Amino acid sequence: MTATETKSDPGTKHPDGDQQGWQRSLKHEEKVELALLALPTFALALAITIVSTQLGEVTRHYTHQTTLIGAIIGGEGAMALWVPLIFGSWSDTLKTRIGGRLPFVLAGGLPAAAVLPMIGVVHGLGLVALVSALFFLFYFVAYEPYRAMYPDMLPSEEVGGRAQSAQAVARGVGTGCALLGGGLLLSVARPLPFAVAAVVMVAALGGFVLLILRRGTPHQDYRNAETPLQVARRLPRLIRHHPALRAYFFANALWETTLAALKAFVLLYLTLGLGYSLSTASLIIGGVALVILIGAAASGKVGDKLGRMRVVMVALIGYGAGYLVPVLTTNRIAIGLAMPFIAIGGGTVMTMAYALLMPLMPKAEHGALTGFYSISRGVGIVLGPILAGAVIWVTRDSLFKETSGFQAMWIICAAATFGSLFFLRRMAGAPDEGQQLSDAGHAS
Repeated sequence: MTATETKSDPGTKHPDGDQQGWQRSLKHEEKVELALLALPTFALALAITIVSTQLGEVTRHYTHQTTLIGAIIGGEGAMALWVPLIFGSWSDTLKTRIGGRLPFVLAGGLPAAAVLPMIGVVHGLGLVALVSALFFLFYFVAYEPYRAMYPDMLPSEEVGGRAQSAQAVARGVGTGCALLGGGLLLSVARPLPFAVAAVVMVAALGGFVLLILRRGTPHQDYRNAETPLQVARRLPRLIRHHPALRAYFFANALWETTLAALKAFVLLYLTLGLGYSLSTASLIIGGVALVILIGAAASGKVGDKLGRMRVVMVALIGYGAGYLVPVLTTNRIAIGLAMPFIAIGGGTVMTMAYALLMPLMPKAEHGALTGFYSISRGVGIVLGPILAGAVIWVTRDSLFKETSGFQAMWIICAAATFGSLFFLRRMAGAPDEGQQLSDAGHAS
């Protein structure tokens, strides 16, 4: 019997609506499936982080307009607004000999890996922007159907937090390797970080597909699955009629605004704002990434035990407070003391964001609501770099002249983090939304 076929124990609910799945240990099949699912997570996180963090350094050689740089980096979010909805829901309905998800993992992952090294080779702002946009497009073609395999293969009510914790660990390792090694490789040769990320993508995605085919493709519930057009018509109604889902959409968008602003300009903040060398800045970012990994590893199990909503709320308070410190000072000791709060809070949000959505997902719509999740992310990924780039540009000669304006990015991070608390409280006030959404999914 596979993990997909395993019956879930009912468990008892926390006040915030979480299931106490922590009462049992992970089964052998679930551990194997988590290990399999970690391969693409690592590779995709490495690739997307290399692009989002190093693209600013690449584009600044062609323009110093930080709003324009932010818009190019925000191309990731522009793709996330529509690509996930189409391919996530399409993977709900596609029937092939290898299932509905794996064809998209191959059709998106391999072209993304082929395009990725070109970012480091082409010259001119227009060509860099075009190649980056193609990478973002193919990335989401692969990523959304792959991510929908998590609820296909694992019982979200029992181990959802730990499943997302395991994914967040793999994502954190990939992100950490990119943050640590990206700048170091870029200092050696511009194409190097992008070429390395491409090789890792091909190896990890290829290995994942082969291993999944050997064990058997996971079961998909095709009943009531909808086409992309049907999903596009129905999602606005779900958002309009279900307060918890609506609140989640905005909270998640704000979390992504924070992370996108940070990834887009943190390297330039350290190099141009604080005067660190590219290699030293990469080592600093890599050190912070290790703390993020600790937060990601711990928060999933704690979330399953104490309640995911509760854990995220507490983490957000420390997360937002940490962002206020570099807004107010350039003292390196003070900033260093704030980094653990930022890192642990970021690791918790990375881990728990999707886990909060999983209980709201009707079984036949894992791809569709995974697409919904990435549309929410897309809003934040577009807004984060553009807003941060704009405030950097406005303050570069005035309020934050000492750091060439890059200190202003922390304002966007803090504001988005604290703003998300309002929507998370709204979501917590509707603990029965998951059942309502599931009923609505089958009735529509």
